[in-house]
Amino acid sequence: MLLTAPVPLTAEEVGRVVISAREGRHIRVADLAVVTDGAEVPTHYVRHNGEPAVTIAFSKKAGVNAVTLSAKIIAEAQAARGDIIPRDVTLTVSRNQGASANTRVNGLIEGMFFAIVTVILLIALTMGWKESLVVGVSVPVSFALALMTNYLFGYTLNRVTLFALILSLGLVVDDPITNVDNIQRHIRMGRKKPFEATLDAVREVLPPVIMSTIAIIISFTPMFFITGMMGPYMGPMAINVPLTVSFSTLCALTFVPFLALKLLQSKRGKVPAGEAVATAPWIKKFYAALIGPFLRRRNAWLLILVVLFLLCGSALLMLFKVPLKMLPFDNRDELQLLVKLPAGSTVENTAELITELEDYLGRQNEVLHYQSYIGIPSPIDFNGLVRHYNLRTSSNHGDIRVNLVPKDRREISSHDFALRIRAAVTALAERHQAVLNIVEVPPGPPVLATVTAEVYAQPDQSLTELRAGAAELQQRLLQTDSKHFAEIDFFNEISPPRWVFAIDPDKAAVSGISAAEITACLEAAISGYPIGNMRVSDERQPLQMVLRLPFADRNELNRLNELTVKGATGAVPLAELGKFIAAEAELPIMHKNLRRVEFVTAECVGRAPGEMLLATQFKTLRENPLPAGIEVEWAGEGEWEVTLRVFRDLGIAFGVALGGIFLLLIVQTNSVWLSLLLMCAIPLTIIGIAPGFWLLNFFGANNVGGYASPIFFTATGMIGMIALGGIVIRNSIVLLEFIQESMAAGMPLRQAITEAGAVRFRPIMLTAVTTLMGAWPITLDPIFSGLAWALIFGLLASTLFTMLVIPAIYLLITEKNNEVRV
Repeated sequence: MLLTAPVPLTAEEVGRVVISAREGRHIRVADLAVVTDGAEVPTHYVRHNGEPAVTIAFSKKAGVNAVTLSAKIIAEAQAARGDIIPRDVTLTVSRNQGASANTRVNGLIEGMFFAIVTVILLIALTMGWKESLVVGVSVPVSFALALMTNYLFGYTLNRVTLFALILSLGLVVDDPITNVDNIQRHIRMGRKKPFEATLDAVREVLPPVIMSTIAIIISFTPMFFITGMMGPYMGPMAINVPLTVSFSTLCALTFVPFLALKLLQSKRGKVPAGEAVATAPWIKKFYAALIGPFLRRRNAWLLILVVLFLLCGSALLMLFKVPLKMLPFDNRDELQLLVKLPAGSTVENTAELITELEDYLGRQNEVLHYQSYIGIPSPIDFNGLVRHYNLRTSSNHGDIRVNLVPKDRREISSHDFALRIRAAVTALAERHQAVLNIVEVPPGPPVLATVTAEVYAQPDQSLTELRAGAAELQQRLLQTDSKHFAEIDFFNEISPPRWVFAIDPDKAAVSGISAAEITACLEAAISGYPIGNMRVSDERQPLQMVLRLPFADRNELNRLNELTVKGATGAVPLAELGKFIAAEAELPIMHKNLRRVEFVTAECVGRAPGEMLLATQFKTLRENPLPAGIEVEWAGEGEWEVTLRVFRDLGIAFGVALGGIFLLLIVQTNSVWLSLLLMCAIPLTIIGIAPGFWLLNFFGANNVGGYASPIFFTATGMIGMIALGGIVIRNSIVLLEFIQESMAAGMPLRQAITEAGAVRFRPIMLTAVTTLMGAWPITLDPIFSGLAWALIFGLLASTLFTMLVIPAIYLLITEKNNEVRV
């Protein structure tokens, strides 16, 4: 092998390389250029707490446990200290989704165990410790069977699955409570042996137990068909609630009666003569006093009118006073600030603004640390993927990832923190003529922006007119609410100003110079021309040698005009071959469904998005319409479209569920009137939900940074309403079953209503209270709290009205027909 030497290894040696030798004179590289061994001119910066940093991001594959993977990655990184990573380099974990998921899952599991324990204690206090033991055994069995089914069919354990289990807790104990209460009552009556009494008790409540389980399955199954990105999000709930309730019913009809017989047979006793049921005297007196006034036809009609009035009032309250949103704001340990300076701004201009923002964030007690990305996007998450943050690579783009101290050490939520800093950081951005976005990690499917308006023009209108129409729409948003419409911007971005070198073809032809040669000269001067690689012993990668003008010269037109291109007659300056002309900025042309479109985005701060959009559509744009030919589509790529789609699907699911329950009741009762009567309990839930959410906002909503932080009625709250449909139907079915059985035994109508209500009072109240206690831990979660509050408020109202309104309507129907249709 033959090698040539010497090979230049340093900048000085490259400078001594001889280019030409004429007449005894040597022309070296250093005679014509300055050779520098250094870093490339920065095109972007990455900083951690204001210091230079390098970010390494890892993404897991599908099906991999994020908790164990993140722990393994961190352990490997720590083990590499001193070997791959120098000891003096600080290693900081800025985002750990595995730890975040682990914390949330552990919190949910703790909440679920707390709810189970409190439910069992409640049953022990009200029914006895043996009864609570029977009911308590059914809960883990039902959950275990549901989780095993998830495992067999390949579903993962996630937050929505755990929420479904917590939601199911009140439903899971419902069937066992109903059976155990009835078994206990029959055994205490002592009319038959314990074994026969147990069979009679189970047989007595068997139809309503099965019917109510089917009703719950019907209520949740339509949610499995929700379209869009919310479909997979709601899927685990649509699957696991019916699964868990079905297994609960299976338990209630198998080992629950067996355990109840073994543990309760010692309670066999005699009921005094004339007593039809073994019910506590105080319950009889209390319910008789409660229902007595409404067993008169005049008072019954008055009660129904009052309920109808409350129903209409609650519906109006829900429409006009309860703020609506698809999903609430989450309470996360992270926040993101995005800035966009005017087109053409340098990375240094952007870095100046980012430094000011860093100084401000560093003074906030809630901030743990922050990472800044200037001219380059931060590691992409799901939200950034949908919003195309990977395209934020221009020098006028900046991104700050803010990490907050853990929520258990913070007094305010991440959303309230964002509200508090909004005015200050926005003022800093406006000083630099920049647009600033405060991005909160969405709790569900992300969208381009809370408000995304698609602006279209007619085919004969120009792009300039379309852009002007979009600018007019921005002004209309400000006219609607200049305070609560924030971060108003275009989705696309004008290109920075440019200079075009216009070649004089005649002069170039005379000089024998082609356009390609002129282009190559300018490209080498501005972008650089690679001329080779150097391999140095202490460098991991080869060092590239690039021929290029100094940074100051390549941004100076006079210096560029002095560049020469070798032609037929010698070197010719660029100034003799053409001239630089300022070119107008270009606007990207965007299309949707083959139509040119402009996207106008905005965020709604402190008010419900639906309320602000409706005000814009039906007030501002009607009073001050957009220019002729300009059309606006609101239900496109923004949150409003997802909101409409989700609530539409949930509304359809609710309607289908109501229709299925109604048909089920007709099959059970063989009566349309009785079925409608039983269905009355479902709309009564809104009497609790609407005033409940209004009261939550009246007493619980706070004001942060001059903005309101309301409590929204969300899609999860709508799911709570759907769940209530199956829950309240159970109580109505069992109550009417007992009334009809008492009347079939020869008891007068009013006495039958009083006795049946007294018998069912304890299990109905226990079922309601256990469901409330099961939902209580969910109120602490910002995402599913709407579901929990809907269950709590709806059950409080529907349970009370079920015990009063259903018997009152049944009294009116029965006395009118002079018969009971079973």
